[in-house]
Amino acid sequence: MFKASLSMALGLSDVVQSYSGGVQLDTMFIDEGFGTLDPESLDQAINCLLDLQKMGRTIGIISHVPELKERIKTQLQVEMSMTGSSARFVV
Repeated sequence: MFKASLSMALGLSDVVQSYSGGVQLDTMFIDEGFGTLDPESLDQAINCLLDLQKMGRTIGIISHVPELKERIKTQLQVEMSMTGSSARFVV
């Protein structure tokens, strides 16, 4: 189901761009769903997102899946504590 949703979101952004008279959608955020994928599907999804990044798109991923931390080089890590939360970029 997640792969279908991801494919539809990517396709929809392409359709919107082609019919919008020059509007570009260069940024996309994906919230979770990666934890439902088997290892092969997860690898395919990550490779697809990395290819989109190489083409100039910015992809934001919200996830707790450890493999994403290993494969995505630039991260905004948010950590909660008793006194609040903090965020930092890791490159």
